[in-house]
Amino acid sequence: MLWAMVASILGGTLLLAGIPKLRDRDGLLTVVKGYRLLPHRMERVVAGSLPLVEVLVGTALILGIAGVWAASGAALLFAAFAFGLTANLARGRRDLDCGCFAFSAHEVPRIGWFRAASFAVAALVLAATGSAEIAPLERLIGAASGLLVVLAVVAVVQIKAVVHVGRRPVDDYLTSASIKLRAVSAESRYGS
Repeated sequence: MLWAMVASILGGTLLLAGIPKLRDRDGLLTVVKGYRLLPHRMERVVAGSLPLVEVLVGTALILGIAGVWAASGAALLFAAFAFGLTANLARGRRDLDCGCFAFSAHEVPRIGWFRAASFAVAALVLAATGSAEIAPLERLIGAASGLLVVLAVVAVVQIKAVVHVGRRPVDDYLTSASIKLRAVSAESRYGS
């Protein structure tokens, strides 16, 4: 059951990463080019195939299809992501859009190699241990538990994007407007 749970967490993560990329191939190509790691011809190949590979490997992990092969594929994907992130961090490029889950035109997420490296190690352990025969009920419970973990993490991330403990988001938005209003009010009152 633990194998199915971990496989579902990794698979769910790959699905969350791959599905948005299927809809925004141009955004993905921009991100791949931004990494400055591949020859020009390979950038298009990677941008064209990566989302499909992520979705296929993620689905295979969740369903328990080709367990060792799917886990090995996930390990390779996450290791490649960790390498790309680490190479750019070593170059001092910390504000690069990692392109992990979606592409942002407004706020560029800070890149970090630790998540990708951790997932690569987990997938490697899955590949090494193999997917022994798991009873269908155990596979279902493990998959449901893993997907529940993924959904909980997504929910927390979404809530953190909206709720800022100890700070009211409206304050940030209105601060500049308030300053301008006071300046205009003072200007009109004292007639500059």
